[in-house]
Amino acid sequence: MDLEAVRTFVAVAEAGQFQKAAADLSITQQAVSKRIATLERTLGVRLFTRAARGAELTIDGQAFLPHARELLRVAERAGASVRPGRRPLRVDVLSSRSAQSGLMRGFHRAHPEIDLDVMTLFDIETAITAIRSGAIDASFRAVAAPGRPLPEDIASVRVLDEPLQLLTGPAHALAGAQSVTLAQLVGHRIWMPGIAPGTEWAAYYDDLVAEFGLTIEATGPNFGSDALLDTIADTPALATFIGEPTRLIWPADHGLRRIPVTDPTPVYPHSLLWHRDNPHPALATLRTYLAATTAGHDAAGTWTPGWVIPR
Repeated sequence: MDLEAVRTFVAVAEAGQFQKAAADLSITQQAVSKRIATLERTLGVRLFTRAARGAELTIDGQAFLPHARELLRVAERAGASVRPGRRPLRVDVLSSRSAQSGLMRGFHRAHPEIDLDVMTLFDIETAITAIRSGAIDASFRAVAAPGRPLPEDIASVRVLDEPLQLLTGPAHALAGAQSVTLAQLVGHRIWMPGIAPGTEWAAYYDDLVAEFGLTIEATGPNFGSDALLDTIADTPALATFIGEPTRLIWPADHGLRRIPVTDPTPVYPHSLLWHRDNPHPALATLRTYLAATTAGHDAAGTWTPGWVIPR
């Protein structure tokens, strides 16, 4: 059904005259007559009768009028749901407890007037596909993994370097250390379940292992952070890496230790990705906020892989 014809029908019904409806719609009276005739053929009924006072609704026209108005309201709501600035800004983060999630919470506090949808996608390829299709507006990712440059229509800016810390149980050999160097971690088992081959975070840890001779194990299923914390607490031979801003809560009797890593400090580089043609006005606001609130990158005494795109 032609929405413009429906809109014209409602205008004539409210104006009571074809000529006045034409003026209200800024079209010719002939165009009004053609639209009404088309709508009547579609519905198979007469909607108006000509009278001395103008156009009067038939019984069928009176029955159709409230539905026509509702149809126009539904069409307006449908358009508004995807109109830039009227729908929520959709942003992908790695997890709800991650540093990127913390950045989005800060953005929401600074700009409560902006509606947000925060979601979690799996890897950079999935995120890029969602950005290009319009399913999301932006994604936090480490870019670009070796041999996989970003498509030309995807823009990125580095927004956060996240220092890694060592997490150990109370009986681990390094549990009492105030800080540890990467050299001191050689020979210790670092358990990182959930590192999927081919992902950007797998590429990051592969380079960390290659450069510093660490032992990182990704064996076993990933049952989530609670299961990871339980295992680290109960296994003196295992430790894991977590981001310094990552928010984790564990039972007091776990006795877990968060230990800074130094000389150098490995940092996980987060970039914001978006489509170059994305018109959502809140996307520019998010980029401005991130530029103003995040620290510098590649600070002295830190390490990132050589393939990481600089700011």
